[in-house]
Amino acid sequence: MREDWYEALEAVLMISAEPLTADDLAQGLGIDRASVETALADLAADYDGLNGSVRRGFQLRASNGGWRISSREEQFDNVKGFLVRGQSSKMSQAALETLAVVAYAQPVTRARISAIRGVNVDGVVRTLLMRGLIVEVDSDDAGGARQYVTSQVFLESMGIDSLDQLPDIAPYLPEDVPADD
Repeated sequence: MREDWYEALEAVLMISAEPLTADDLAQGLGIDRASVETALADLAADYDGLNGSVRRGFQLRASNGGWRISSREEQFDNVKGFLVRGQSSKMSQAALETLAVVAYAQPVTRARISAIRGVNVDGVVRTLLMRGLIVEVDSDDAGGARQYVTSQVFLESMGIDSLDQLPDIAPYLPEDVPADD
């Protein structure tokens, strides 16, 4: 029998931008770690269609030392199609700002983008990746953080052949901000 806090566990996993450890979940929900681990296994099995449940289009999986809910890999084309349908020319202000940061500061990590913009950019970066406007590249960073650069789709969308054709950003920066940041 499931405990009432399973719903709280699911809700927290659904809104988290980063994988959460069993310890984080236990502490945050005021539940012992063993119960959280049991619940995570139960939920993962349910989402996978085991124990008489219906397989879902999302899954609960271990990722980067924690747990997260994500769409199933085989649903990639459906999710991508949904995200980009009818949005070929419309992008949010947040997406445009994030894309500009990547274009002018590339290669750049997600943490650096967040620091420049002053907000969490996880969702926006995922959307830009799905739309093919940015791509991940190998990291030279000692910490192994993923780095992002603009793609050929970005260049084509902008109507340019290379990043050298981007307009100079310096006139748009406040006087006390260096242009190369």
